[in-house]
Parts: sequence; C-alpha cells; structure tokens
Amino acid sequence: QVQLVESGGGLVQAGGSLRLSCAASGRTFSSASMGWFRQTPGKEREFVAVISWSRGTTRYADSVKGRFTISRDNAKNTVYLQMNSLKPEDTAVYYCALDLSYSSSYSLATRRVEYDYWGQGTQVTVSS
Repeated sequence: QVQLVESGGGLVQAGGSLRLSCAASGRTFSSASMGWFRQTPGKEREFVAVISWSRGTTRYADSVKGRFTISRDNAKNTVYLQMNSLKPEDTAVYYCALDLSYSSSYSLATRRVEYDYWGQGTQVTVSS
C-alpha cells in the first residue's frame, strides 16, 4: 500500500507562484514515475507533468510548459510542482499520482488509467 499526501495549495493572484508537494510513504520502490494532474468541475482529470524517479526525466502538458517545473527529492520520497506565472485558467484541484509500472524503456505516462495510486488532491485558486 502506498500513500500519497499533497500539500501547498491555496489562493494566489494572477501572475503569482505556488509550490505543491507530494510525499509518498509505505511500499518502497526504485523504478517508478510520479505525476501531477488537475481537474475542474465538468471536466475530466487532465495531465500536467510527470517525472521519472530514477533519472529525473520530465514531460509537461503544453498548457503549462515554460511556467511549471516538476522535480523530486528521492531521499524524502517527495515530488514538487513549482507553478509560476499563474493564470485563472490554472484554477483546479491538483492531484499527485504514482505509476509503479514505469521503466526507462517506456514513455512517461500521461493518461489517468496508467497510474496506480492517487493522492486526495489540493485546491489551487488563481484570482484575476
């Protein structure tokens, strides 16, 4: 069993920044990827960013590329999402997810069904 706990969400003005954290605990792993998704009412959960645990390879959605940065601290079993130049369109519940099946021979997962564990989500609200 793996537990994912997000933190760092809140209210910020347009153009501001937030840093989200996701701490993993429980089952140990060495080959995996951890990603961020977001969801607003009436929309499906959409991919934001992902990072491989071993090599730190990253992939971003076009809508956040150049503004958001994903990183990880292996010693702390934690992944971060630094969000800069925030826009009202970024308002959503942000979810951390873990893909235990990832290996370097496959592409980083961007679809919801490819992930094994999910956090409870943290609200990000960007005012205009």
